[in-house]
Amino acid sequence: MASAKELELWVLYAEEDLGSAKTLISAKKPYLSAACFHAQQCAEKYLKALLLLKDVDFPKTHDLLTLDFLCSQNGIFTGFEKEKLILLSKHAVQTRYPGGQPTREEAKEMIEIALMVRKFSRTFMGLKK
Repeated sequence: MASAKELELWVLYAEEDLGSAKTLISAKKPYLSAACFHAQQCAEKYLKALLLLKDVDFPKTHDLLTLDFLCSQNGIFTGFEKEKLILLSKHAVQTRYPGGQPTREEAKEMIEIALMVRKFSRTFMGLKK
């Protein structure tokens, strides 16, 4: 089983990504692609923390749907909408390169999805919301 320190680090890094996403979208000149990327990273790290909590090995992937499936296979039933996870997963790579930049509304939606994953994960791990 993962040590408490290891889980704490995953949560800390997830929180850093969330803070980055919020800061980037709120800037005078917002960095929307980067905000979406960090929102995806937040969700990814929280899902991986859940798997660590259950002592489940996971592949090196940015695919939130894959991570959510591994969670459900191991008794963590998140209830997340697959479409939302697919949408957010695209920002792990897609927004790192030119073309198809997200709108402010899309970036806000990605942060909301990350917040949903965060809320579930923190509740499941018994952490303050």
